[in-house]
Amino acid sequence: MTHSVAGFDWDAGNRDKCRKHGVSLATIEALFERPLAVFPDPAHAAAEERVKAIGRTQEGRPVFLVFTIRHHAGARLIRPLSARDMHQKEIAADEQALANPPV
Repeated sequence: MTHSVAGFDWDAGNRDKCRKHGVSLATIEALFERPLAVFPDPAHAAAEERVKAIGRTQEGRPVFLVFTIRHHAGARLIRPLSARDMHQKEIAADEQALANPPV
């Protein structure tokens, strides 16, 4: 990410939703230390701006993540909303796009 953030905004709601799909909080936080492909998600941004991201863990596990940025006490925090392993079709499409970037 290009903007400075102070940390993560976790509570029972987003912790449970992310864990439900088998992605640990530590894994999600570590994703932000690696390159991420980040895309706006205007279709799901009614109350606040949401962002979709895809990345790989240090072990190479492909993960799809949805998050937003929240502000608390003047600090910018990443609030993960959902995280899951990418499906095989998504991985293939991602690899295809990387192999054939638009001209």
